[in-house]
Amino acid sequence: MDALLIVVITAAVASIACWVLSLITRDTSWVDRAWSIVPVVYAWIFVVGGFARGDGSARIVVMAVLITAWGIRLTANFARKGGYTGMEDYRWAILRKRMRPWQFHIFNLLFIVGYQMTLLVLITLPVDLAARHPSALTIWDLLFAAAFILFLLGETAADQQQWSFHQRKKQAGGVLPPGFATLGLFRYSRHPNFFFEQAQWWALYAIGATAAVASGAGALGVVNPTVVGPALLSVLFIGSTIFTESITASKYPDYAVYRRTTSMLVPWLPRRAASRDA
Repeated sequence: MDALLIVVITAAVASIACWVLSLITRDTSWVDRAWSIVPVVYAWIFVVGGFARGDGSARIVVMAVLITAWGIRLTANFARKGGYTGMEDYRWAILRKRMRPWQFHIFNLLFIVGYQMTLLVLITLPVDLAARHPSALTIWDLLFAAAFILFLLGETAADQQQWSFHQRKKQAGGVLPPGFATLGLFRYSRHPNFFFEQAQWWALYAIGATAAVASGAGALGVVNPTVVGPALLSVLFIGSTIFTESITASKYPDYAVYRRTTSMLVPWLPRRAASRDA
């Protein structure tokens, strides 16, 4: 059986399981719990499928190892925040209150489960692309793999800084001005962890594109159909960031100034706050 077909079937089963569990438990965070796990499974299915066809290469093993490192780190970070203890993401609870029950059920099925679980297949397709265009590793593979690792370390640092802030906030009784992280990487981006998360999947796409180019696809390999995965991931993160910031801004008055002085996603030098009297 073709590896892509196995991945699609696996994703369908996982999606149905997440949807049914969300109905039974009235907890819509099941996709969140699967987020850092299923892409690792898909990547190794593509690797096994590639070698089974005789199309195995060092490139797809490197890609799967990178995705595995991403999955282990993200799973550990999600676990320490209580993600596997049955605690639902607070944003879903807020959306549930803003919608009628039938609207939220449709949103849960089509977006929380349907869109996101499909996306988790799409972002791993560069591994399948590379498996279908086997060739020796190039300097570009190594550069993009190094970029992936750099972005992984950046996200690790950002998550740790955010975790440390919230631990200090908890020790301070839940109040620690200005109410949100602004130091470290958060001085240069309001959501550095979101930026590095997206960047990793763009680097993985670049490795897949490298395989296509090396096989003779030329310019068609540089921009290939697997670009849909990281592109839709960026769309998801931009929408999620806007929604998350609307919640934060409603809770903390100082967030308006932070917005004016700090880049939303891409790390950049902070700007001076404009005077209110100007």
